[in-house]
Amino acid sequence: MKKLILLTAFFTITLCNSQVFIGANDNKLQLATNLQNNATGVNISYDYGLGENISVGISSSYALSINDNISASFGDRFDAKVRFNAHLGSVVNIDEHFDIYPGLNLSLKNFGGHLGMRYFFSDGFGLFTEFNVPLAKYNADVLDAGEKLHNQFTLNLGASFNL
Repeated sequence: MKKLILLTAFFTITLCNSQVFIGANDNKLQLATNLQNNATGVNISYDYGLGENISVGISSSYALSINDNISASFGDRFDAKVRFNAHLGSVVNIDEHFDIYPGLNLSLKNFGGHLGMRYFFSDGFGLFTEFNVPLAKYNADVLDAGEKLHNQFTLNLGASFNL
């Protein structure tokens, strides 16, 4: 019984001290599964806080598993982005452990937008989801299935870490 009470107290204190976005000099690393039409892959991103509600970062994705009927080169499977985020967790005030962040990104394939949400269970670990959509594609031609990789709606689901 003592162990149960001790564990409950530990997790309660840990959860109460978690912060989603602290502002300037905040560092977040995110590892995720990348889901999109015809492919599944991995995503890694890093965000650095510039101000109370602003961060910039980089993100990269690689499509590991694609449908058998699609021919995709390394350039089709890989994408890298620079990104800008506006953190609204303290503005919408749902929960101190929750952050919602819309943003813009400039990638190797397009200019796009994203909407992400993070929930931190402790000071160092949380879960996140991010929706990405291209706003302007660099290649205005009709794209084949391989060229559409990372150039369409994508979803990232994964873990977020405070560094």
